[in-house]
Amino acid sequence: MITLHYFAGLRELTGTSQEQADLAGKTVEDLMEWAADKYPGIENASARVAINEEYALPADVLEDGDTAAFIPPVSGG
Repeated sequence: MITLHYFAGLRELTGTSQEQADLAGKTVEDLMEWAADKYPGIENASARVAINEEYALPADVLEDGDTAAFIPPVSGG
């Protein structure tokens, strides 16, 4: 199982801040497609995915016990 975290506006879009999904062995790209199917509109949020607190690439493979975070764009000044 993978623990998923949603931050800021993504928490509102999904209706949850955290959930678990059986996505071990899938890629980050697969995770994004899964999220887009479950939560229409999340693909428009320009979110980045971090796995175990490091930004991930689309081809990175998820392992059982990983933590994935959907992080929306951040700006500052």
